[in-house]
Amino acid sequence: MSTFNVKNPATGKVLAEIQESTKEEVEAIIEDVHQGFSEWKSRDAHDRAAIIKKWHDLIEENKNELAEIITKESGKPLKEALGEVNYANSYIAWYAEEAKRIYGKTIPASTPNKNIIIKKQPVGVVAGITPWNFPAAMLTRKTAPALAAGCTFVAKPAVETPLTTIKLVELAHEAGVPKNVLQYVNGSGSKIGPIFTENKLVKKITFTGSTPVGKNLIRESAKTVKHVSMELGGHAPIIVCEDADIEAAATQTLISKFRNAGQTCICANRVFVHESVVTAFADKLKEKVSQLKIGNGLEEETDIGPLINKKGFDKVKAQCENAAKLGAEILVGGHGKVDEDKETYFFEPTVLLNATQEMDIMNDETFGPLLPIQSFANIDEAISLANSLPFGLAAYYFTNDYRTGLYLSDHLDFGVIGWNDGAPSAAYAPFGGLKESGIGKEGGAEGMEPYLDTKYLSIGGLKV
Repeated sequence: MSTFNVKNPATGKVLAEIQESTKEEVEAIIEDVHQGFSEWKSRDAHDRAAIIKKWHDLIEENKNELAEIITKESGKPLKEALGEVNYANSYIAWYAEEAKRIYGKTIPASTPNKNIIIKKQPVGVVAGITPWNFPAAMLTRKTAPALAAGCTFVAKPAVETPLTTIKLVELAHEAGVPKNVLQYVNGSGSKIGPIFTENKLVKKITFTGSTPVGKNLIRESAKTVKHVSMELGGHAPIIVCEDADIEAAATQTLISKFRNAGQTCICANRVFVHESVVTAFADKLKEKVSQLKIGNGLEEETDIGPLINKKGFDKVKAQCENAAKLGAEILVGGHGKVDEDKETYFFEPTVLLNATQEMDIMNDETFGPLLPIQSFANIDEAISLANSLPFGLAAYYFTNDYRTGLYLSDHLDFGVIGWNDGAPSAAYAPFGGLKESGIGKEGGAEGMEPYLDTKYLSIGGLKV
């Protein structure tokens, strides 16, 4: 029986040895939740809502334990981990209510002896593949609407961070979610992904992760015409206009970029600043970044935790070196701290000035605390630079001119946009990308739709 170790990336300490799910075990769990689907979808929506709400309450009672689990297995600072638990739980609270709001409709027929009724029904068994960087939030953002809609769910967490999923599923069962409605499996995506896509009982795949993996899942899911929801790669730009509040722009950029040591899909990766204010902005951002403390996430003063592994560290280091070689100025940071024996990898929060489009960092998504600044001369140049890549997940801009703000919102090709706001995500709002950054939305009323099929009923022979 194969196993893998879950380690604390800040210390190298082994937290747990996890047994990999075999192909037979994964298929048995899919069969089990398929059997549970019939009963779960037939439950009164208010009953499902009450159970989901109980899950929310249990998470609230155990939030400190959950936050510590997240910090230990992902490395993010404890204060951020607690924020993630609260954010994750907001999705459960939201969809507990949305379970009672799955509305159909009637449509006037073209003949007087007919009635036309449109109904919504759950798609069936859902397989969800979640990333390591938000092990709680990415699970609840998928499971909560699925359960609310009447679907059953099999979760496959990242091998780096399975302990959060295990605890959350245990709490769901304690709340009254039947074991044949929500389950988890463990193992690499390369092994378990094909089991999900090939199994005809799985009716939907929901995935958060890289664009290449997402494309492969879409391709393989097409063989059995599964529903798919994909939240894929991003390379978020920030545009700082000449009239922006520099203090506010620098503060919000800091919030967007350096959360979870820059290891988020919507964090700022490219900053475009009007040439008239680029020096003032860079100086203010440098001042703020210089105050960030790196260290173990369990230590109260820590702002920046470790990178998740050597692969992540090597990419950040290579991008920094490439940018410096091509003329970028390192304003702050620029160095790593590695312990190969413990396998811990830290990188200083770093700001680069005078970035250009030839640099790797401006074209390849950075998952780390490394931020380049490039100047622009006019707003259309900034928009062109921001839109130049195939990604369209999140974008941010700072201006106090409503005309400029509305112009930017109309011309930026991104699914999530923050105007003077570096943290736009919320359970009640639809989240998802454009272009190669995804298919479908998570959050808000729109987040229920991917888990529902539409059925059309035409009733004839009525007396008139």
